[in-house]
Amino acid sequence: MSFDTASAPFPRDYSLEGPLNARAREIGLANAEWYKTPIPRARMKELMQRSDVPATRDTLIWISALIATGGLGALLWGTWWCVPFFVIYGVLYTAGGDSRWHECGHGTAFRTQWKNDAVYQVACFMTVRNPTVWRWSHSRHHTDTIIVGRDPEIITMRPPEVAKVVLNFFGIVMMPQAWWAMLRYAAGKLTRAEEDFIPEAERSRVFFVARVWTAIYLAVIVACVALGSMLPAMLIGLPSMYGSWHMMLTGLTQHIGLAEDVLDHRLNCRTVYLNPFSRFVYWNMNYHVEHHMFPMVPYHRLPELHQEMLKDCPPPYLGFWDCYREIIPTLWRQIKDPNHFVRRQLPPTARPTPPLPNGRIG
Repeated sequence: MSFDTASAPFPRDYSLEGPLNARAREIGLANAEWYKTPIPRARMKELMQRSDVPATRDTLIWISALIATGGLGALLWGTWWCVPFFVIYGVLYTAGGDSRWHECGHGTAFRTQWKNDAVYQVACFMTVRNPTVWRWSHSRHHTDTIIVGRDPEIITMRPPEVAKVVLNFFGIVMMPQAWWAMLRYAAGKLTRAEEDFIPEAERSRVFFVARVWTAIYLAVIVACVALGSMLPAMLIGLPSMYGSWHMMLTGLTQHIGLAEDVLDHRLNCRTVYLNPFSRFVYWNMNYHVEHHMFPMVPYHRLPELHQEMLKDCPPPYLGFWDCYREIIPTLWRQIKDPNHFVRRQLPPTARPTPPLPNGRIG
């Protein structure tokens, strides 16, 4: 582990405006060079080729499924028969929006940039993530993945707030926070942490989009009042809460319980084999080591990249159960012992983790 716990005691200040931000820069963990599995240049160039075909096909299936399930849920509103349709609609809306926000934000899903931008804007609205804030936030997440004081997207800190994690399976904490942030942006305000990674020239876009979204949500509320029904909110807004469980189920597998302050994605990311439905909704982000190591490889080529990297990485997890039987005990132990984390073991065929800038091994 790279951090000296005597100089960075628990509980640590994970905030971007705290002292560990400066310390990460001082010891060479910020904007650092990360380990990459050696792959022949010609093969990597092939894997990075973008195409409109897979993402257009998958997007049409996604939109059609949203229309079908949302339409049937609305048609059967007021009866118990609407429940299964809204369950699926919520997953497609929230978890499907989350993965499409992610991939289109990287600009790799489609070859045509305006298609990436269009799906990105829609998916950001569905997940209540301001497109400008999260583009810069996610850029920092990839530059400084799970570097304490630098990464704004660390979901669970040490010691973990387990109750908060559980509540977020129902969107109870994160969605009110997201809506409050939307209103804050609409009022033209950023936090100090946001000012740390959002360039000043981009901030007017943050405020404009937030004001448009606020107007849309007001229209939904007016429609609910006028109709005397929650149905409009069940289609726009509330899915971000009742559909969040699948997004959390997949999202927690990415980094939770793994090493902090290392410069090797094999040690702080998980690759998980998932069922076809979850892989479709998640857009192959279950290949998370591969994605972080080579983020410019499109989602539909990640299974191929996985095969290229297999001998250089820890063994993949064999489904949700395999992940969570590690994650749950780890979180439980971290409540009392925040120094504890999962040490991923590299296979004998893997290249060793290079020394960190401060001379330690991650």
